[in-house]
Amino acid sequence: VPPDGEFPVMNYRITQEFKPPFSVNALIEEAGTLKAEVVLKIRAEFPSSITANTISVEMPLPTCTTRVHFDLEPGQVGQTADFKEQHRKLDWSIKKVVGGSEHTLRAKLNFSQELHGNITKEAGPVSMNFTIPMYNPSRLQVKYLQIAKNSKNPNPYRWVRYVTQANSYVARI
Repeated sequence: VPPDGEFPVMNYRITQEFKPPFSVNALIEEAGTLKAEVVLKIRAEFPSSITANTISVEMPLPTCTTRVHFDLEPGQVGQTADFKEQHRKLDWSIKKVVGGSEHTLRAKLNFSQELHGNITKEAGPVSMNFTIPMYNPSRLQVKYLQIAKNSKNPNPYRWVRYVTQANSYVARI
């Protein structure tokens, strides 16, 4: 007998190749002895009829980072960027992303001391969290669902909802 309300009928994991819903590109360039610039680009690799919700992008920065100035795309609503000084992380949030679109964040970093070595060794990896309702990258489809019930409760609603959620979505620099 199914419980009242919403509940998962099935969870699964795929082990074959599939096209990820987002491509993530991160570029870090030195802009002087105590400065650097980070460019993060995310591209939605799903159809334009689908919208992803609550996208959160995080990137650890070098430990000597003191200030970060963000340049968000002009005219974009629902985007915020923040530097979590305690954890030395860049945090970029986007409310909605339409399939096929591309979003860019530029961050100018200031350091307290000169970095001797490669900045990319101290920064990254980029991680994402997101939810994409009614999208399934594996293309698994439920064609028929029957709930066998022996109780006197009214019939359950007959619908299936697909949800793609990030569990461990990481892009190395």
